[in-house]
Amino acid sequence: MSLNSFNSRAQLEVGSDSYDIYRLDAVPGLSRLPYSLKVLAENLLRTEDGANVTAAQIEALASWEPEAEPSHEIQFTPARVVMQDFTGVPCIVDLATMREAVSSLGGDPDKINPLNPAEMVIDHSVQIDVFGRQDALERNMDIEYQRNGERYQFLRWGQGAFENFKVVPPGTGIVHQVNIEYLARVTMTRDGVAYPDTCVGTDSHTTMVNGLGVLGWGVGGIEAEAAMLGQPVSMLIPKVVGFKLTGSIPAGSTATDVVLTITQMLRQHGVVGKFVEFYGDGVAEVPLANRATIGNMSPEFGSTAAIFPIDDVTLDYLRLTGRDDSEVALVEAYTKEQGLWHDPAHEPVYSEYLELDLSTVVPSIAGPKRPQDRILLSESKESFENTIGDYASDPAQEVELTLQNGTNTRLSNGDVAIASITSCTNTSNPSVMLAAGLLAKKAVAKGLGSKPWVKTSMAPGSKVVTDYFTKANLWDDLNALGFNLVGYGCGTCIGNSGPLPQEVSDVVNENDLAVVSVLSGNRNFEGRINPDVKMNYLASPPLVIAYALAGTMDFDFENEPLGNDPDGTPVYLQDIWPDPDEVQDTIDQSIDSDMFRDNYASVFEGDDRWKQLPTPEGDLFDWDADSTYVRKAPFFDDLAADPAPVKDISGARVLAKLGDSVTTDHISPAGAIKADSPAGRYLADHGVERRDFNSYGSRRGNHEVMVRGTFANIRLRNQLLDGVEGGYTKNLLTGETEAIFDAAMAYAEQDIPLVVLGGKEYGSGSSRDWAAKGTSLLGVKAVITESFERIHRSNLIGMGVLPLQFPEGETADSLGLTGEETFSVRGITALNLGQTPDTVHVSAEREDGTLIEFDARVRIDTPGEADYFRNGGILQYVLRELSK
Repeated sequence: MSLNSFNSRAQLEVGSDSYDIYRLDAVPGLSRLPYSLKVLAENLLRTEDGANVTAAQIEALASWEPEAEPSHEIQFTPARVVMQDFTGVPCIVDLATMREAVSSLGGDPDKINPLNPAEMVIDHSVQIDVFGRQDALERNMDIEYQRNGERYQFLRWGQGAFENFKVVPPGTGIVHQVNIEYLARVTMTRDGVAYPDTCVGTDSHTTMVNGLGVLGWGVGGIEAEAAMLGQPVSMLIPKVVGFKLTGSIPAGSTATDVVLTITQMLRQHGVVGKFVEFYGDGVAEVPLANRATIGNMSPEFGSTAAIFPIDDVTLDYLRLTGRDDSEVALVEAYTKEQGLWHDPAHEPVYSEYLELDLSTVVPSIAGPKRPQDRILLSESKESFENTIGDYASDPAQEVELTLQNGTNTRLSNGDVAIASITSCTNTSNPSVMLAAGLLAKKAVAKGLGSKPWVKTSMAPGSKVVTDYFTKANLWDDLNALGFNLVGYGCGTCIGNSGPLPQEVSDVVNENDLAVVSVLSGNRNFEGRINPDVKMNYLASPPLVIAYALAGTMDFDFENEPLGNDPDGTPVYLQDIWPDPDEVQDTIDQSIDSDMFRDNYASVFEGDDRWKQLPTPEGDLFDWDADSTYVRKAPFFDDLAADPAPVKDISGARVLAKLGDSVTTDHISPAGAIKADSPAGRYLADHGVERRDFNSYGSRRGNHEVMVRGTFANIRLRNQLLDGVEGGYTKNLLTGETEAIFDAAMAYAEQDIPLVVLGGKEYGSGSSRDWAAKGTSLLGVKAVITESFERIHRSNLIGMGVLPLQFPEGETADSLGLTGEETFSVRGITALNLGQTPDTVHVSAEREDGTLIEFDARVRIDTPGEADYFRNGGILQYVLRELSK
């Protein structure tokens, strides 16, 4: 029960129903706030308990100074948690392990239960092994169950063992799409109280739900587990960037082009740690699917959230997706009563301002390795020609190739090896999906086909896409170009592109060709998409098909024909590009609310494969000592009732010295497991055949595999070594080059702590908890960088790893650090006295005895984070609190 210090509790009548609400206008100052901060304010009013949430926090929001640097800590309690299976499995492993640990501390294991709704969508495990054929979906799902049956059994146990935990089985859709189409409530009700839907998710693209007016963002699995167990998320009241939209999208441009433009603008502006909020007359011109596409890319800007307020467009989408009339009525009544309804004539006060006239957006792609590196489509050929030299020693190289079907062809640098319509970003959006289908139809009618060396695939965000493609009669044409349905999941975007055809892979590797992927996704980081593919580009779904037709990035769509029609007339992209009115007419004729109601009527039931899985029972999980998929987590071994004092760091060596923009894709285990890697050797030693290695993501429930894959990305560049790519380091005890895991174990044998040195934007990218978990298990005690991205910094603290920043304007190189020094960190013991030092003293001793000394900024930003670090991590803190 809330303390209700501001007497804000009141009644709201909606039809014949009555709800309690916490009125924002009860506190002077809250009404002037941006939409997103109003949602936080309501959250505090409703959860005020005088301990975690205080009246002072509410007053701090009411007196928010837009331009001031964030300094006021608040405790945000999300209404629910969403998960995908890669990050969700270790969450459930940890919860299962915590049940045993809390029992050993004398507590009640039943307290380890999600207190708020926690819903998982299994969407990351399907791989595109089979493509370009009608039975691709069924065959890929059969393989998925063969690979992942053990994990799925564990999740089915969890669904029965834990309250408030539900699982959406494989083959249903992508988590963020299922979230906006079904799981999101927009306005929640519980125990007679109505309040804004909010969520955190174990995937950075949780922000897709921001398009629906739901405040939420991605957190590491570590924070998500704590949120499930009732712990609020500690945060500073952020700056809010107001992004004004005017005009409307012109013909020829797509929602993808808008989002790539916004991504570039916001990344250049700098929005890390800030909320972005869209407002203005142009908001009403942005369909809900486009809003979701924009919200989805928030991690690519670097913002915490990128939210659209609620308006008539929101309500129309709720009706379209089959929500009950009573739900829609509550959303409208509650939002308008609380001043949360979007009024384009009212401009809230923001910290910073940006503006985009949508009519100025032009067709674009992004690449070859970052989402913010936007390229105008009209300049794509020139950009490629200027870039290919960075990836190929002989850009003009061509190699003869005989495909499995006997076709003789040639493969060149820059040829498109993968063209994939996949990921949550765009496969949520009928305007670009149906544009792709219509482009395919026109291409087939003109006699065009995908080039034979291109691996093509279609992985929609939900089954509704299949329905509207069928109703629009577009499947035959998509299939004719090889864009057959391969699965409902993240697919290529998460690195599950599956292998290239063997003959293509052989030619690429034997000749070191720089081939390309083009995908309708949100992530194109190095080494992410496929180990054989060096260059990756993001594009709208219709452009993905266009690149499959062209077969190469070295192509000028304005001046080069895609082929000839049966009469020998050249066919250009503009000849097959669908007209916006045609796309809208197809949307209007092909999509209805019954599609959503039918597809989500039995969303938690699953197919026969799911129903027939043998499922363990009982409150405690019976761990299989021989399992290579699911193992008891090591984080609570020998956990004492009270934490040990924080210690300074002495005699530490550098495990890796890294540059700028090192992402969690570089750090966290992801993608295929190589046979000669530490993880591959571990699996082989445990009797697993090479063909059954599966991916790192699928084995996230096994810490032995994951720690061996930490920092093992094939594109990692460790500056302790010259010219070496991959997960290697210099063992400073022997001078030998070794796998990072092997070197870390050698240091551990001699009780030598480790540090990692990094550059700018360390830990950008996906909110992968294993980037922090693996770092901790390798024995890393501190990470010293120029700057951190939000989620990874928080996750490091959540695993007891100290995040430090070099002095302003300094870098490892400017300080003269080679990484071969011996490091000591002094001053962090102030935490034992209840103080968080602003800086700690770092000394790095060279082999000749000379010292490099500097004061590093401590990036423990809130008192809550200090509590977590003192306890050795967030889960250890929660366990101790629950066992008291």
